[in-house]
Amino acid sequence: MTTFSELNLHRQVLKAVTAEGYETPTPIQLQSIPHLLEKRDLLGIAQTGTGKTAAFALPTLNHLREQNQNRTPKSTKVLVLAPTRELAAQIAESFQTYSKFMDCVTQTVFGGVKINKQIRALERGCHVLVATPGRLLDLVNQGAVQLGDVEVLILDEADQMLDMGFIHDLQKIISHVPKERQTLLFSATMPKLISDLAEKYLKDPVRVSVAPESTTAERVTQGVIHVANNNKLQLLGKLLDDPSIDRALVFTRTKHGADKVVRKLMAKKYPAMAIHGNKSQAQRLKALAAFKSGECRILIATDIAARGIDIDGISHVINFEMPNVAEQYVHRIGRTARAGREGVSISLVAEDELYYLREVEKITRVEVEVLPAPEGCEGLVLPTPDPNVRVRKPKGPARRSGRNQSQGRGGQRQGGNPPSKSKMRSRKRPGKNQRRRDREKVSS
Repeated sequence: MTTFSELNLHRQVLKAVTAEGYETPTPIQLQSIPHLLEKRDLLGIAQTGTGKTAAFALPTLNHLREQNQNRTPKSTKVLVLAPTRELAAQIAESFQTYSKFMDCVTQTVFGGVKINKQIRALERGCHVLVATPGRLLDLVNQGAVQLGDVEVLILDEADQMLDMGFIHDLQKIISHVPKERQTLLFSATMPKLISDLAEKYLKDPVRVSVAPESTTAERVTQGVIHVANNNKLQLLGKLLDDPSIDRALVFTRTKHGADKVVRKLMAKKYPAMAIHGNKSQAQRLKALAAFKSGECRILIATDIAARGIDIDGISHVINFEMPNVAEQYVHRIGRTARAGREGVSISLVAEDELYYLREVEKITRVEVEVLPAPEGCEGLVLPTPDPNVRVRKPKGPARRSGRNQSQGRGGQRQGGNPPSKSKMRSRKRPGKNQRRRDREKVSS
């Protein structure tokens, strides 16, 4: 069995790994690190929670230690791009942990906080810069950071980073980065269309895949309960009464839905907090800290948390609403069963969400087990649908809302064109004379 000490990492990097109690590399680390130490470009596919961050952080720090370069003002040697604030902060924390025995300065920039503090932090430069695309472009445009010295470019959650909501910002950022660089793309899911797009940014890449794409974590016990929408809250409360639930992460599709669930649960004396794109950065950090410490047992979240939360103690993930982008299911349930533990995922599926469940089962190649109704809730549960009956995709902007509604303004620009001036004019409040004529019509 290969150990970290056999991977030819620098002694200072290896010392940090040992201090964290790591002995044996995970499959994605074992297959990626040797190639990355040889300065190869890499496309890595692995289930969430399998150690992707260490897979790219350790060899990158090894490169920095070998170069032993000083910082240059307003510049960085390593650029890591992430889709959400939470994930960016988590990656930066990992780099700081693994570099604690070497001279390495890591900075993090994302939206939701004052930009002036970030400008001051970047004045002396850094070795590693972890950023969300939107805020990074703002800083580049203001001359606060330049990317001409980047030697390693890393895209975490590459499928989402290359999604059309980010691709324009990404192209602008890459235009500032030297062509001679090492490029790493990591993700838990990589649809073929996005994989083809990713190839444009890689030179003779090594492709590492330690699990079938879009598969779910093996240690997560998955179940589904079929229930009408208006009975979901009552059923959720019953599920949360289970003493085996240490901490539950509950997912909704929209920010409004998350706030509604929190209000309903709080009214019934369930301690719950919400995290989504409409929350300030301070509110999001407060909710995460309370959830991580166990002070708050229930966290209601949109898909902004599907890729940005790494908390070992999450025992249950509950899909209060099914994601309308099937790949998000993989990331959602990957928030549990981390660090070698077991986890449980329960999805509450209404009749109008059956299509989304079928899509999940199709991409994961797993038929989710139908769970019995909790005691006392037999009347709330719907019969198991006939698997042979064809279901239609619900109407509405499902694919688009799966990303934009959940992430909001997390430091990155959203896709789509702004409304035309004619449309904006049509939305203006009617003038005084028009309102008077409308009243006269009603009265007549």
